[in-house]
Amino acid sequence: MAKPQSQFQCRECAVLLPKWAGQCPDCKSWNSIEELPVFTGNNKPGANWYGSSSASSTVILADIPTSDTPRFSSKIVELDRVLGGGLVPGSVVLLGGDPGIGKSTILLQCLTMVSENQSALYVTGEESPHQVSMRAQRLGLPNQKLKLLSSTCVEEIISEAANNKPAVMVIDSIQTIFTNSLQSAPGSVSQIRESTAMLVRLAKQKNIAIFLVGHVTKEGHLAGPRVLEHMVDTVLYFEGDSSTRYRVIRAVKNRFGAVNELGIFAMTDEGLKQVSNPSAIFLTHHDKPVAGSIIMVSREGTRPFLVEIQALVTESHAGHPRRISVGLESNRLAMLLAILQRHGGIPLYDQDVFVNAVGGVRIAETGADLAVILAILSSYRDRPVSNRLLVFGEVGLSGEIRPVPNGEERLREAIKHGFETAIIPKANLPKKGSAKNLRLIPVNHLADTLDAL
Repeated sequence: MAKPQSQFQCRECAVLLPKWAGQCPDCKSWNSIEELPVFTGNNKPGANWYGSSSASSTVILADIPTSDTPRFSSKIVELDRVLGGGLVPGSVVLLGGDPGIGKSTILLQCLTMVSENQSALYVTGEESPHQVSMRAQRLGLPNQKLKLLSSTCVEEIISEAANNKPAVMVIDSIQTIFTNSLQSAPGSVSQIRESTAMLVRLAKQKNIAIFLVGHVTKEGHLAGPRVLEHMVDTVLYFEGDSSTRYRVIRAVKNRFGAVNELGIFAMTDEGLKQVSNPSAIFLTHHDKPVAGSIIMVSREGTRPFLVEIQALVTESHAGHPRRISVGLESNRLAMLLAILQRHGGIPLYDQDVFVNAVGGVRIAETGADLAVILAILSSYRDRPVSNRLLVFGEVGLSGEIRPVPNGEERLREAIKHGFETAIIPKANLPKKGSAKNLRLIPVNHLADTLDAL
């Protein structure tokens, strides 16, 4: 019997080709040729292969019932926080991260606990069932009710899910899954896209919450087509250095909750443990104040936490002074140095500047601007600042100190940890009585801040 021929199409100009090529002969674009599924004989798709065959009709938006989305807990509070309050039936969550960061560990912990009350299925495509069982035993997890499937064929996975009817399912990992309708190797763009589309349809039709584990490239992006992140409901990134204990799960897309929410964990011999007080792990407790260290309050999602910003300024002996930042945006560091020179009168054109956010946390908000400038100035002058001082605020190009969102929540976090003084934007000054036991210094301009110090 003749083997069915595959079709290939350029995603840029949509031209059809009989075989794969590195460059499209029509539009001359590189690496844009993708394989298309060819259905013949037994693998011919049914009516619901690409979606529902039922007729659709338009409705008025106000007539759609707005009942609360039903959720159930993943049994891990920090994971529930990142997901927006828990798992939503029929949702698809993509979890990416570096190798060895803890993706499989936390999902195995989640499913073993969820399986105590609901049906759960763990699909492993990279490890054998024996390896998964050994990990569960090493971590001391309850494994009496969790169902395990070792398969990489998406058709087999869908068939088993239809028979077992799990409430939660994990696919570890999506790069190892393939469909029989394509001839390309697992991990290719067409295989990942088609397999994910079939799993998303399964989740919506059977009301199953599905976790997809995704590999990342050396640049830190999810491997595979970019459309993968558009197809799923939630995209989570596992961040952190594998040489340290602490791990951070960050939501970059969530159709059922807030983005940029953080879940913080500590890696131990018994798996990932939740960190209930993240401010404690991002602060270094010095016996006495040190130069170049400033404490700020960052806010990611709905959670404020304290972060120590450290700076080191040394004389440069090279032709081009170095500007290195860890956990902060490097372009913004260059902008803040220019503001400090223009409006603060501090020339740093012949100095190497190194800035670090302690604890491996990555700060994306602009509320760290004032803390970075003061840490650089403290290191440059070699003058320590009190470790009971708190700073936050955005710095504009004209030197003005701009307000940041949720100022009162940041101040309450500072009061809870015993801080005595806070330099804040004047527009963030709270009402009288809402910041007791905290001396507030409101500032409007960078010059006001330097005078206050």
